[in-house]
Amino acid sequence: MKLELTKRIEQIALDLTSQLSVLDTPDEILIAEKVYSIMSEMKYFKAHPENLYFVPVKGDKLGRKSVVAIVNGEKKPSDKTVVMIGHIDTVGISDYGPLAEYANQPLVLTEKFKEIELPAQVKKDLESGEYLFGRGIFDMKSGDAIIMALMEMISDDIENFEGNLIYGAVCDEEGNSGGMLNVVPELCRLQDEKKYDYLALLDTDYMTEEYEGDENKYVYVGTVGKLMPTFFVVGKETHVGESFKGIDPNQIAAEITRRINLNPEFSDVAEGEVTLPPVTLKQRDLKPEYSVQIAKTAVVFFNYATHCSTPDQVLDKMVKAGQECFQNVVDMLNERYEKFCEMAHRPFHKLPWEARTMTYHQLCEVVKAEVGEEFDAKVQAYAEELAKDETIDARDRNTHLVEFVHGMWSDKNPVLIVYFSQPYYPHIYIKGDEPKEKALLDAVADAVDTTKTDYKLVYKKFFPYISDLSYGAAPREDGIIEAFMENMPGYGTVYNLPMKEMQRLNLPVLDIGSFGKDAHKFTERIEKKYTFEVAPELVYKTVMNLLK
Repeated sequence: MKLELTKRIEQIALDLTSQLSVLDTPDEILIAEKVYSIMSEMKYFKAHPENLYFVPVKGDKLGRKSVVAIVNGEKKPSDKTVVMIGHIDTVGISDYGPLAEYANQPLVLTEKFKEIELPAQVKKDLESGEYLFGRGIFDMKSGDAIIMALMEMISDDIENFEGNLIYGAVCDEEGNSGGMLNVVPELCRLQDEKKYDYLALLDTDYMTEEYEGDENKYVYVGTVGKLMPTFFVVGKETHVGESFKGIDPNQIAAEITRRINLNPEFSDVAEGEVTLPPVTLKQRDLKPEYSVQIAKTAVVFFNYATHCSTPDQVLDKMVKAGQECFQNVVDMLNERYEKFCEMAHRPFHKLPWEARTMTYHQLCEVVKAEVGEEFDAKVQAYAEELAKDETIDARDRNTHLVEFVHGMWSDKNPVLIVYFSQPYYPHIYIKGDEPKEKALLDAVADAVDTTKTDYKLVYKKFFPYISDLSYGAAPREDGIIEAFMENMPGYGTVYNLPMKEMQRLNLPVLDIGSFGKDAHKFTERIEKKYTFEVAPELVYKTVMNLLK
């Protein structure tokens, strides 16, 4: 790329990084205003101020907002449009310790790092002079700077540009994606109003080594998805002095963790690319106090990455695994009780427990059959009450609803209930079967093949990190989304997605990001040459290839 563009990208990256934008703080508003300020000084947006505006996060207590910028080519009329996104929030800075005041000053921080002990690889990168350090410069303000500088370069010669570009600088990506989830309906509104033909959704989120010593630099077409299958375990309480008269939900939860946690059996494989297996994000009993009564209920939920498995398929796998785990515990308890009776010279009678597993939707059906028509109103009222309580973690709202529905059921025997906790990120698998998918694959292949560099460029089918790219599309096949909605307690009230708009966009997606290391660590850093020279060329070529 031209030297002046390289310098401009670095300048914008440093300017953006200078403004702290930690998730869930007022600084997220200030970074949106910083993006707006930088872009409003560009010649094109001075001439077309109506093409630069904020999109608020509806109902957000902080009043956060994203920025939308639109460039319309003037060579000749065209509806062809490439949508680009980049998040402007970051994780916190407490990990910087005494250097926290310099976390947003990359040039100063890089010098300060020379005065402290660092891991060997970090020290090597520091001494090379090829890296810049700072919170957010890697994840992902350098990526935002690439888009902003390219839009400036293209719009400076707007008379010779054909097509349209839309950029969404979104907030809250590191949290609940409030920015993107409000930008998606705005994209649909623009499509209706301007008659845009969206070709693809491009993100410039970071790219890093996939393993230690990995020398490849990646371009990702498609993105990984994420579900949060959750197990609500109802045991049978008892005094610890009569422990075999109850069934401990913690033991069932532990067996579920043993069976599923980091088990490659549950990894998704598509075209040789493999998701990381599920991993627990929470496991605990729900007993509020200490006593010598064993817990009655417990919960365990998993981060479940997908390449091709749909919500209904994941739910089916989890129900089967849960039933297997429940039965294993029942069998184990009988074996141990028989051994105990033998040692204590007592008669052994088989324990009464029976393994049974159901989905949340099935639970609702059996409880509604008992309670009657008022069931729906009761659940809705409780969901609305939970949605108003900002002290409750979003995932706990789902659990409270399961607990509430189960509490209305006359059947108090042990049971395992499987459901989804929020959030949900659909995977997007670009097979090349559709014209827009094939066009994107061709555009990326040409960009990679024609970029002359010493780096080894590789394009892969799935961006491996959870991102807002997932909201560029959603499954459209009958039953898939319904299975998710029916088994997400409180869907539409405690959690909601612009599902119809996502299905309508149905965009192929890709990520071409800056290269660096240690995202979400105090040693977060970018490699300058790849980030400011190579990645922008790949982005520019891909966009122009799509618009041809």
